[in-house]
Amino acid sequence: MTMNCSAEGLDAAVSLFRSLSDGTRLAIVRRLAGGEARVADLVSELGLAQSTVSAHVACLRDCALVTGRPEGRQVYYSLARPELLDLLASAEALLAATGRAVALCPNYGAELSGE
Repeated sequence: MTMNCSAEGLDAAVSLFRSLSDGTRLAIVRRLAGGEARVADLVSELGLAQSTVSAHVACLRDCALVTGRPEGRQVYYSLARPELLDLLASAEALLAATGRAVALCPNYGAELSGE
């Protein structure tokens, strides 16, 4: 595997991982990995406010990770790129391989963020 280590390539990678670093956005991505959904569906399933879900979906859409399919007055959102599923699967494999090391990280661990 070759990674683009240029400043531009690293900046893009940082932006990608930042877009996925928020728990709400990651929950939305994980839900959309199972199939398309409307904001109303996401609100119901995630138990969050409509304005919160809409803002996070807009962020994911602006990052070209999520796309919307209008149908009448509704918009059905889905993952824009199948590679995102591969990234999530790789992240899960990495988490399984490292055990709780990432969760216990003194800088970014779950204990610091209150999760």
